[in-house]
This record gives sequence, structure tokens and C-alpha cells, in this order.
Amino acid sequence: MRLLTFLGWILTTVTVFAQTPSQPKRSTSPRKVISPAAANADGQPLKRPKLVVGIVVDQMRYDYLYRYYDKFGKGGFRRMMDEGFNARNNHYHYAATYTGPGHAAIYTGSAPALNGIVGNDFYDRNLGRMVYCAEDTSVNTVGNTGTAGKMSPRNMLVTTIGDQLKLATDGRSKVVGIALKDRGAILPAGHAANGAYWFDSKDGKFISSTFYQKELPRWVQEFNDRKLPETYIGQKWELLLPLDQYTESTVDDEAYEATLPGESKSVFPHEFVVQAGSSKYEVLRTSPYGDQLTKEFALAALKGEKLGQSGVTDMLCVSFSSPDYIGHAFGTHAIETEDNYLRLDRQLTELFTQLDATVGKGEWLAFLSADHGAADVPGFSQQYRIPADVKSYGEVSDAVKAALEKAYGPGKWMLTYFNQQIYLNHPLLVEKKIAIQEVYELISSVLLKQRGVVNVINLHNLHAESLPDIQTNLFRNVYFPNRSGDIYVMQQAGWFEGRNRGTTHGTVYNYDTHVPFLLYGWGVRPGQTFRRTHIHDIAPTITALLGVLEPSGCIGDPVGEGIR
Repeated sequence: MRLLTFLGWILTTVTVFAQTPSQPKRSTSPRKVISPAAANADGQPLKRPKLVVGIVVDQMRYDYLYRYYDKFGKGGFRRMMDEGFNARNNHYHYAATYTGPGHAAIYTGSAPALNGIVGNDFYDRNLGRMVYCAEDTSVNTVGNTGTAGKMSPRNMLVTTIGDQLKLATDGRSKVVGIALKDRGAILPAGHAANGAYWFDSKDGKFISSTFYQKELPRWVQEFNDRKLPETYIGQKWELLLPLDQYTESTVDDEAYEATLPGESKSVFPHEFVVQAGSSKYEVLRTSPYGDQLTKEFALAALKGEKLGQSGVTDMLCVSFSSPDYIGHAFGTHAIETEDNYLRLDRQLTELFTQLDATVGKGEWLAFLSADHGAADVPGFSQQYRIPADVKSYGEVSDAVKAALEKAYGPGKWMLTYFNQQIYLNHPLLVEKKIAIQEVYELISSVLLKQRGVVNVINLHNLHAESLPDIQTNLFRNVYFPNRSGDIYVMQQAGWFEGRNRGTTHGTVYNYDTHVPFLLYGWGVRPGQTFRRTHIHDIAPTITALLGVLEPSGCIGDPVGEGIR
């Protein structure tokens, strides 16, 4: 009897202790508080990286990683490729390969059909006008008296990685976005960011918006006081290597390359000539100094915000915009493009080295991708007998206007033609009792006779289109009723509209959709995969590593092979 009583006492005691949760020790610092829910079974805090660094290289095609690989050092691109995880068949999942949509998709894991960013600019049917993706007339510039800061992420309708990190830590994490371009800083940083900063060419300062704060942080003011743009604009863009070592590029004087302001020929060295009445520092964007300025500002943010040093995971979103400006001017095989990537590789090395020193080697997580790729310049392609050419901007729109007026009489039947999309005047069609399908059939019969047009697609009736499934999904993922057009004009591969020099992008072809996705650092399993992954898989991969909920509009899946 005594033995049974003693055993009963033991059982009761064990049950009581089992039902009493252990309480983790709480810090007095508000940014170091650890929720019991963020603890492992052994009572230890859930491990996360101290800092997440998101890197977007504007207009970086996938093959650049390997075209310039032998000339890269070991501390930049190759550090991520050789020591991290490489998704080598990573593609965009929608038919709007532009800067705004790309940055939004990378950080939301979503698509334009859900996040609303269908282009850098788009026609908003509710507002009845063209809208810039990051515009916000309700806010003001912070940092100067101009209007370049009237921007915010309000047009983006879903959350980002940074937003989810903020929610998961009850706001204790810091999230900062940086780029020369406003949209390259704002859309990645998201709605809940501590700040987003971009470059104003008029005075050479990094500015922000009252959406985030009423005045620039002290560290930003101090950075602007260094007047680095003034130093850079007084220098030349000289080659990093001897000219004969640029074996991955064409000769340094092609007819299809643009010139910088004040130049008569597109050759090295490039001098920065400020044009009267223009933004003084605008020319720096189309040079390696734009990336250098971005890197220096990123290092200032790392120090000024004490990122990765406060006991919770912070996030730094950096977009290098100059490759896009340089590509648009000189093309995909120019010496200027190669020289800039070799210099950007060094900029990344400096950034990673400082992250090791400040945050700690192995304590930070980084990913790198691009907002879109780029096509080879038609003049370059033609040298190899590859089909390519240029159409004028007016060829499509003028033909559509003429056909509609001939069929239905005078009237503004087409609101605009933009991003290869025809926006029809819906109220007028309803008034005249004309169906969109009827208009589509008319427009299709006209445009398919034009050179360089391979298909005309009714975005309202995609299931009826005879397209490969991959391309059908690209159009499906871009269609947002109030912001998209009605009819998409699909150009032949390699064809441009209205650009005789330099490159462009914005199509459904692989040269625009195939971009890098590199993972490096904390929690990453080194290796590579050749299975097809998509841009919408980046955000859920990062949130899976962090153990937080994926963004609200996310439609992708984690790339599990890259997670340790």
C-alpha cells in the first residue's frame, strides 16, 4: 500500500512539472526580447541569421555569371556561386520583365496579377490616367525641396519579406531599402520598412519620403555631406584592365552603342560632361560610379542603423541600378558592360568583407537576383545572321487607331498602347454595344500582317490562345484587370520597338526571363539545381530559412535543396 502511494505521488509530481512551461529569460532591451513561441524544444531561442541582405542587380542576365566568371575575383559573385547555392534555371513567371514588377516579385513572391505592379508605368482605369509604380501624391520629399521623394509602396498591394519579418518580430527588426532608382529601393523594402533611400540626380543626395519619416537620419545627412557624386563626376571612366583583355566583348566602337552626354563616339575613356539645364549628376547612373555610390551608401546604412547587431534579424535591401543604365546605352556585349560587371564584383567583395567584420562571418544570409534580363542588340545579332530588327513606336498604335476608326467611326477607341499592351476604352465600347472579342479579332487581323508581330493575344480569353503552356501562364500571371491592357502584341524574338542603340527588355523570351538566383551564408546548403525555379520562389525560400510566414500574395515554393 505504501509503495502504491509513493508511486502515485511521483506520477502526480511529474505530471505537474510536465504541464508547467519553461519561461525563457527576457532581456531588458526592447529589440532583444524573445517570445516563448520562438524557442526550440530544449528552451533555447530559435536560431536566425543576424542580417538578411537582398541584392538585385538591375538587368543582369543569367549568362553573365559565366561569361565573366574567369575574370571575377573570389570574394564577390564567385563567393556566392562557389560557396553558396545556385539555382541555375531560374526564370520570371510573368510577361512584364521590367524593373518595378521585378523588384516587387522578388520580395513578395507574388505576381503582377496579385501585387498590382504590372509595369514601371501603367494605365489605371479607376484613376483614368497613367500611373508610375511608386508614385504617391499624398507624401512629400525628405532630404531636399524637390518632388523626387513623392513616392511610397502604396501601389503594391501585398507584403514583402521585410514586412513579414517586421510582423514576426513585432516591429523590432529593422528593414532598409537602398538604390539609385526610387522603385529599386521602395518596392523591396515594403510597407513597414524603417526607411527607403534613393538618389536624386539634381543635387547628388540620397533622399526619402514622408511615408517613412519626417527627416533624414543623421547618418544619411552625414553621408550626403561627403559629396561623393561631386568627386566622381570630376573623374573619368577608365578601363579596369588593358583593352585587349576584354575578350568577352565586341570592339570598343560599335554603331549600335549610344554615347554619353557630350561625347561624339562611344569609346573609352568616358568623360562626364554636364549638359545645361539637365540634372547635374544624372550621367553617373550610366557608369560604375553609380554602383560605387550605392555600395558606399549601403556600408553607411550598415553602420548607421547598426544592422545585424541588436539581437533580432534585420534586413538590408540593395539594388544596383547602373547595370541597367549601361545596358540600355551600350548593349549586352559591350566593353562598358563587361567593365562594369568586373567593377561590381569588386563592390560586392567590399560589401561582403564588411559584413563579415561587422555582423560576423556565417551570421548573415544573402541572396542575389535580377529584376529582368536583356536582349542582344539587333545590330549585334544581325552580324551572326540571327533574326532581329527594330520597329518604330508608332507602327502598332497608329495601325490600331486607324483600323478602329475605319470600322467604328471617329472616337477614342484606344486609350493607350504601352508595355506591348493595347488599352481599349471600355465605356465607349459598352455605349456602342461592341464586344471586346470583336475588337480583338479586328486588331489581330491588322497587326498579324505587320513585320515582327508573331501573335496578338486577348488577355480576357487566354484559354482560347494557342500558346505553349509556359507562355500562357506568363500572360495569366501579369493580368490585373484595372491596370492591365486588353490585348498583348507579341513581338518576334530579338525585335525591339523604337530603340536603335543599346538594349532593352520586357518580353516573354528567355533572354529576359532567365536571371540569377544565388543563396549564400547562414542556413544555406552549398550546391546547385538545374530544375526550373521561378522568381516567386525566392521570397518563400528566405522566409522558410527565417521561420516566418511567407508574404501575403506569395505563390511560390521554397527551393528546399538550398536550405541546410
